[in-house]
Amino acid sequence: MPAGSRRYLALFFPYLPAERLCRTAPRPPDAPLVFTEKIRGALRIASVDPAAQAVGLAVGMPLADARARVPELIAVQHDPVADHAWLDRLALGCNRYTPLVALDAPDGLILDIAGAEHLAGGEASLIFDAEMRLLRLGMSVRHAFGPTADAARALARYQTRPAPDEASAVRRLPVLALELGPEATTALVRAGLKTIGDLASRPMANIAARFGAGAAMALRRILGDAPSPLDPRIAPPPVAVERRFAEPIGSTAHATKVLAELANEAIKELLDRGKGGRHFRATFFRSDGLARGIDIETGHATRDARLVMRLFAERMDGLADPLDPGFGFDMIRLTVPRLNPLGATQLKLEGGEVREAAMDELVDRMTTRLGRRRVKKLIAEDTHIPEQAQLALPAIDAPQPAPWIAPEPGEPPTRPFHLFDPPQPIEVIAEVPDGPPHQFRWRRATHAVRRYEGPERIAAEWWRRRDNGGLTRDYYRVEDVHGRRYWLFRHGLYDEKPDPRWYIHGVFA
Repeated sequence: MPAGSRRYLALFFPYLPAERLCRTAPRPPDAPLVFTEKIRGALRIASVDPAAQAVGLAVGMPLADARARVPELIAVQHDPVADHAWLDRLALGCNRYTPLVALDAPDGLILDIAGAEHLAGGEASLIFDAEMRLLRLGMSVRHAFGPTADAARALARYQTRPAPDEASAVRRLPVLALELGPEATTALVRAGLKTIGDLASRPMANIAARFGAGAAMALRRILGDAPSPLDPRIAPPPVAVERRFAEPIGSTAHATKVLAELANEAIKELLDRGKGGRHFRATFFRSDGLARGIDIETGHATRDARLVMRLFAERMDGLADPLDPGFGFDMIRLTVPRLNPLGATQLKLEGGEVREAAMDELVDRMTTRLGRRRVKKLIAEDTHIPEQAQLALPAIDAPQPAPWIAPEPGEPPTRPFHLFDPPQPIEVIAEVPDGPPHQFRWRRATHAVRRYEGPERIAAEWWRRRDNGGLTRDYYRVEDVHGRRYWLFRHGLYDEKPDPRWYIHGVFA
């Protein structure tokens, strides 16, 4: 799509760390606040608040110099993780305007609003609504629209005076807006190229030859001559339904009823597509600008609205931080980011499919309540290395299991029911060096071998020899004089290793 057919909105939060901290930690109103980070063993300023900026403190200044200038200065350790989490919450709130919201870390957002501004009543109404909501959150914001993401971002961060149109405003920007680094920016200024317009008047080949290909590409992107793709925080879902309210609703129970209605609408759309949902996301947008997202997953594609709502109820009941409507929800959206084909199924006469569906539902409920990493399923792997013969994967994402190798009827199992991970070293006495074990010592106890079976020779996988040492294993199933059965192996042949070690890998029931 041509650059001119798209519209972007850039939001820049110049005091994001300070305003994020002031939401939870009050401070003296007149004391300047700075955030520090250690650079090469010295504390330097990483961010400032408006009061600190007003007295001349700037990013990069040593903290000792700042304290000498402002003795009452408050210094707090910079927490980029908390800042990123807060920026992510702001991005989720901006999803009310468009699903294409990208993080411009550490202190900005970029929205692709092509078509969305008409739903909001135009660009002026959209930014007015966004600024009012951000103001309620205590956030200072600078904004700019542009035909490209790079142009909108540069205008929001570096524009100092108005211009009759966006193209003229971009050309008035300082070359600092290209963000090429201190050395390249200084070189451009010394060459008399102080603005984007000065640089754009020169042949692009000359710019690339003198200042590098990066400078030429940055200039083309900000002018719209080269694409500046946007990486949205959340990819647009294939199915999305929403409900907006003229008056915010302040009841969580009412919001849940609306969510159930949206679930029925989404299921109807899935039915028309012949698909089923594997992942459902409910987003509750509050009137103050914040939003809360709740996700559920299912092990198999479904079009059962009752199942979806049961899982949402399980998820909401298990939230450590309950769903808070604040001043009310003014919009609720339900999306289905992950779809799978789902056709009609025929139930078995003995009810086998019903039992499988009940098991799938149980796995879904346990995963929703306990977490996807807490409920796992063992999956057989096509390998002869014992400790790699099965994998424990999240049950909700586990593929269809391969058939397990079953012993012949009446034959004892060839593998123990319990494996040690890692195998435990033992001391073995054998009648001959490469023969079966005659006696072994394990956990300070000596076991005399009465019967044995083996050896079962398992060679290392040739494509993984570097990982496991490439040694051959000789396994023995042994029984001691007390009738207890063990699975032992010698790690390495005598022509592979001069002194192979013995290990116990498992015990039989």
